[in-house]
Amino acid sequence: MTGTTRSSEGLDARRRKLLFRSWHRGMREMDLILGGFADAQIHALTSDEIDQYERLLDIPDTEFLPMITGERPVPADIDCSVLQKILASRRSMTF
Repeated sequence: MTGTTRSSEGLDARRRKLLFRSWHRGMREMDLILGGFADAQIHALTSDEIDQYERLLDIPDTEFLPMITGERPVPADIDCSVLQKILASRRSMTF
């Protein structure tokens, strides 16, 4: 069980793959954060934002989670509009 609340029906192949990757990170915390974000936003991301999201998903969980939780600063080279959307959605999550 992934936890996703969104069907991949109607998404192009690239977005379906990103939705799957968002829910299958390896760390449950990252599954919840990125999976929840993808459920809510994957359909609305622009082509440039899809590129940004793919780059973010390539970051290992052990490096990415501390950035999302604020334990580590976000390097300038990965700070982008999609990361800002993820951070905003993370702030509204309750665990």
